Amino acid sequence: MTLHNLSHDLSACRRCADAGAFIGSAPIFTLNAGAVFMTVGQAPGRQEAEVTHRPFSGPAGKRLFRWLAQAGFEEADFRATQALTAITKCYPGPHPAGRGDRVPSRAEQALCAPWLEQELVLINPQVLIPIGGLAISRFLGNGQAMTGLIGERFERDGRIFVPLPHPSGASQWFNVPENKARLARALEILAELRSTLL
Repeated sequence: MTLHNLSHDLSACRRCADAGAFIGSAPIFTLNAGAVFMTVGQAPGRQEAEVTHRPFSGPAGKRLFRWLAQAGFEEADFRATQALTAITKCYPGPHPAGRGDRVPSRAEQALCAPWLEQELVLINPQVLIPIGGLAISRFLGNGQAMTGLIGERFERDGRIFVPLPHPSGASQWFNVPENKARLARALEILAELRSTLL
């Protein structure tokens, strides 16, 4: 399997639709061979599904790239050279309560998991940036609350993990001063890694 073949096969994926799940978009991802950094979010949002068809390009994505700019990354260069993906690749639709997006079901996560595993094998990023609780739990799940992981650097199986909170504007997490400090520390870690590895 090559990265080109993976991208082709993933673009044609209909596993969730075949299983009867609501899917609000085709798969959305950006995979670059030789990427050193890989961001992994929860799932694409409505803006990505209906307008841009690019990962992290809605309001939350704009906030994410403002953070990454603080760490020295320029958005266009990051998109052209690094990898941006998610636990599930398709927009899961709106949240039933009407605020934000629906969290992908466990079944949907399981159906999409082999794609993420292949992305990791073929790209083999040195630094993985899990974004938000679902992605952080997937890679660093050890029963510890997300808050205690932000601002820390982890190494597992030869790979560095630097978790970030979900950049949603609706999140109350950022109202806590200590959490803002945790985010600042995480961005400092990413800045150090960028200067060392790129």
